[in-house]
Amino acid sequence: MTEEKCTQRISFIELDDKTIISRNEDIENERRVAIFDLLENNYFAPKSSISGDYLGPYNILIRMEDNRLAIDLYTETNNMLSTVVVPLSPLRAIIKEYFLICDNYYTAIKKASTRRIEAIDLGRRSLHDEGAEILRSRIMDKIDIDFNTARRLFTLICIMQIR
Repeated sequence: MTEEKCTQRISFIELDDKTIISRNEDIENERRVAIFDLLENNYFAPKSSISGDYLGPYNILIRMEDNRLAIDLYTETNNMLSTVVVPLSPLRAIIKEYFLICDNYYTAIKKASTRRIEAIDLGRRSLHDEGAEILRSRIMDKIDIDFNTARRLFTLICIMQIR
């Protein structure tokens, strides 16, 4: 791996507490796991010119701004670099479907057969992958990310949308 590729990553991520609508222990656990997995392995390379030609790693804050996703980019020493704003409208339908299938999945875990749980989980993962691809395509002109980074960011966006 080249030196540039090693630095093109997220080293710290935070969700704006003011924009998280609902909180409970399950949601907090999902958030912690998604952040841990994201920080363990990610690729994140802003395409816009960053002051001083900064190449990362990045600290980021994810927040909502007028029903859009805002990603504030900082250096590792927390100097503000820029903000990337992405409309959430292309993701709204997939997030809604994802929440429905997650509800079915958690209900099925309690009383359904293993085969039924596996079938629902397959659908859940498929929707999650689709959401990640939509996110990736929506930000590709602003930030280059790999598929696994997109999946984990999609999880965090969903957490911010839970009502």
